[in-house]
Amino acid sequence: MSTTEHHLHQTRRHFLTSMSRGLGAAALASLFDPSTYGSVPSLPSSAALPALHHAARARRVIYLYMAGGPSQFETFDNKPLLRERHGRPIPSSLTDGIKLAFLQDDKALKCMGSKFGFQRCGKSGQEISELLPHLQKVADELCIVRSLETEQVNHDPAHTFMNTGTSIAGRPSIGSWISYGLGNASENLPCFVVMRSGEDDQPISTVNWHSGFLPSAHQGVQFYSTGTPLHYIQSPAGIRAETQRSTIDAIAGMNRLHHKAEPDPEILARMAQYELAFRMQSAVPELADFSGEPESVRRAYGVEKPDGSFAANCLMARRMVERGVRFIQLYHTGWDHHGNIERAIPKFCKQIDQAGAALITDLKSRGLLEDTLVIWGGEFGRTPMAQGDGRDHHTRSGAMFLAGGGVRGGMTYGETDDFGCTVAQQPFHVHDFHATLLHLLGVDHLRLTYKFQGRNFRLTDVFGKVVKSILA
Repeated sequence: MSTTEHHLHQTRRHFLTSMSRGLGAAALASLFDPSTYGSVPSLPSSAALPALHHAARARRVIYLYMAGGPSQFETFDNKPLLRERHGRPIPSSLTDGIKLAFLQDDKALKCMGSKFGFQRCGKSGQEISELLPHLQKVADELCIVRSLETEQVNHDPAHTFMNTGTSIAGRPSIGSWISYGLGNASENLPCFVVMRSGEDDQPISTVNWHSGFLPSAHQGVQFYSTGTPLHYIQSPAGIRAETQRSTIDAIAGMNRLHHKAEPDPEILARMAQYELAFRMQSAVPELADFSGEPESVRRAYGVEKPDGSFAANCLMARRMVERGVRFIQLYHTGWDHHGNIERAIPKFCKQIDQAGAALITDLKSRGLLEDTLVIWGGEFGRTPMAQGDGRDHHTRSGAMFLAGGGVRGGMTYGETDDFGCTVAQQPFHVHDFHATLLHLLGVDHLRLTYKFQGRNFRLTDVFGKVVKSILA
């Protein structure tokens, strides 16, 4: 076999495999209109999606990702005994064998109680920190998880693990798996959008929204948080829409010829991306124009225009949800409080509290919360032991919340020991989180697979279980 024949053989196998396995086969095939085939329209509506594994409770996801690792002890996990034992050694039986990032086992590990109070909120009586007064008001919509477990203690691999199900860089992200499995429900916007806010004390790698070995059409698209969300969204002076349309059609024709000679799925992805980019030229500027939002809505979020804030990104996320975007991830960076936590964490809680609560309230008032899953959390928790006047990274206990999208509101799942060091009841491992997330979207995590290098891969690898007790 010649080198060329071998290359074609391998590429054809790659193409046929990706087109014939899982929900992604129907999703990718439905990108094409067989009557014209000159353009590559996105799925027109959710009605055109392939059959799901089971009835979906959520149609879309907004993931509020608090990069750096927010402390559960100052937000959602109240530990009175930790306050009572503040400054005293933590029982060694709790810390033996625990992997810590910076604290050393051979030094005295001392308890660090939170300086901030907690209140019981709503009819459910869930305990939420006084630093989150707006989220306290939506307590009955929240499923607060206090038993999050992960496997990576340093930021980069922990981000990768939380976003891809493995610490190995280069695997598909959650949003990419969802895009591959369910397809795009928006005609004019990407299926998977990422936005950022906060402080740039730690970089967030693009591997966290990468498509990995999935076709590149499923990669997350990063929108900017100020001004126009994307560069080059406007055509150069003198270039008419008709000229662009004919150019794209001509390029599509050449790509079809290329694909006949070399059936590479990336050619199909490129055709779809050209077509989507053309339609985004009119959709994106309208998306970023908040002037049509009622004053009461802008006041509720605490924002007037896209200004780079978490609040602006939350309002943008709600607008994207209305326009069919399926997976939206808002990174808010700066939560890595190894020191000065007493002064630092109130600042960050204030940055996200009002807008986070407004997003949930706004979605509910529009009838969207029922099938929109909102997630809040970081890559890991923090230690109950002091690191000076801050807290170290911690993998054995952390907190997050979920709201809407088929999740039971007004409940707390999981408990840690009295010091908050390890999970005592109902562990919620990252793999379980991913399995449950896919389940809510109507997807069996065991069946959403993609064959790569001779093996069937999935988001949860060979792990994960659906946590059914949090489902409504």
